[in-house]
Amino acid sequence: MSARCIMVLGTSSGAGKSWVATALCRWYSNQGFKVAPFKAQNMSNNARVVMAPTLPASHGSLPPEGALAALGRPGGGSGAGLDGELGEIGSAQYFQALAARAEPHVRMNPLLLKPEADTRSQVVLMGRVDRELSDLPWRGRSERVWPHIAAALDELRADNDIVVIEGAGSPAEINLMASDVVNLRVARHADAACLLVADIDRGGAFAHLYGTWALLPEADRARLRGFVLNKFRGDAALLAPAPEMLRQKTGVPVVATIPMQWNHGLPEEDGVFDMAPTLGTVVSSLPPEGPLAARGGPSPLDRASAAAGVARTRIAVVAYPRISNLDEFQPLKNVPGVQLRWARGPADLAGADWIVLPGSKATAADLAWLRAQGLDAAIAAHAARGGRVLGICGGLQMLGEALIDVHGVESNGNSPGLGLLPLVTSFEPRKTVRRTHTLFGVLRGAWAPLSGVAASGYEIRHGQTARHPAMAAQGDVAREAIPGLAWQNAAGNVLGVYLHGLFEDAAVLHALFGARAPTLDEVFDRLAGTLAAAAAPGFLDALAAP
Repeated sequence: MSARCIMVLGTSSGAGKSWVATALCRWYSNQGFKVAPFKAQNMSNNARVVMAPTLPASHGSLPPEGALAALGRPGGGSGAGLDGELGEIGSAQYFQALAARAEPHVRMNPLLLKPEADTRSQVVLMGRVDRELSDLPWRGRSERVWPHIAAALDELRADNDIVVIEGAGSPAEINLMASDVVNLRVARHADAACLLVADIDRGGAFAHLYGTWALLPEADRARLRGFVLNKFRGDAALLAPAPEMLRQKTGVPVVATIPMQWNHGLPEEDGVFDMAPTLGTVVSSLPPEGPLAARGGPSPLDRASAAAGVARTRIAVVAYPRISNLDEFQPLKNVPGVQLRWARGPADLAGADWIVLPGSKATAADLAWLRAQGLDAAIAAHAARGGRVLGICGGLQMLGEALIDVHGVESNGNSPGLGLLPLVTSFEPRKTVRRTHTLFGVLRGAWAPLSGVAASGYEIRHGQTARHPAMAAQGDVAREAIPGLAWQNAAGNVLGVYLHGLFEDAAVLHALFGARAPTLDEVFDRLAGTLAAAAAPGFLDALAAP
């Protein structure tokens, strides 16, 4: 088969490309098509572990021998290493694959850039870290990576009826057109029918659509099948006569006006902060404070909780600059009685029942930032009062006594940890990337409900953690809740785990909260229904026609 390719472009980041692409994946799957998602290049520290092809060991990183050895330990993790079986892709394409009812694979996002600093990213090609590409200048990579991107796309086209392609940023970024591998070059290669999405809630949507169209080469304008107005609030009748005026100027119709979806249930790929802490099923996700300030609104960091209902559990997640895998907290936004907030200063931790230290792409740098904000003292005081503290991956590493990085994997030296768990982490050049199915051992205190609970998740890390030998010799021993993967302090209120995705596990949610969040299938079907209701009659069928 040779797939019909439908591409979702945007006038900017945050326009809603990922949302629309996910909805299209589920809608076409519901019509009986075999569907796959694709994004040539994603820049995100939100990644998932998926199937990967067999590649030479020199291509990228393999997991350390110690991690693989742990796979066979009784009570420890089980899964597969990156020996031709597993690799990384951006979370958005992972969810799009699930929406399409397809097995997630690295072909769906062949190039992943994971920012480590403002001017440096780790390059993951076909699921594996490529250190040589990571060291190349931005514009020097395109011709090296394009053959991999084109081959991955061609394989998906050969195996499916429809491939839903997501662009990145804007296709009209004229400073990047010459080295483009994610927008127009992909559209041409796939002969894709394109949609252009604008965020009307930001204001200026018609100018964004017209300006983007005007900057495209004429041959690429012809690929546009429709404009999409996303995140609309108000009376759609008030949009007239602008859509018709835009069509007269461009020849492209507005084919959908999608209402603002406060509770769509998908994690926000491009934004961390919410307008207000979320409670229960009231999900309020917005991009970072720049867009809010541009509309004259307050920074979300200054907003007090405005969520309705009674919060039984208040959870503060520390939002350091290089936070990673923040998407795994989305299920908490949908659990009744749970209030979730992002914390960037001690005041944001006030009243929290839990403090969560999430993953980090630059653990030592984020730990230094945390200290500079005074969060270290606030977290220590919370733990001393018996408050729950949870560290996940990089957060686990921060909770220990020391970070040792003699190879310069994440930093240029060693760093003291927060000292809440008697552990030491060493960073190794080889990267652990695997899915894990495991069982919690006996836990004490606040985390006791997890005792004996089977859990599934994934690991993406360079760190290897062990008990601090000198402290253990003196009797200060971290309790190992899962061999090599989870440890608890003696008091029982501080827990560190290497397993990402815990809150996406129904058994874990039930053990901790006695509740459930909407299933992903429920979320995907709701997205597809919303898109279909917003689109012009018959348009989605026509878009898929040869």
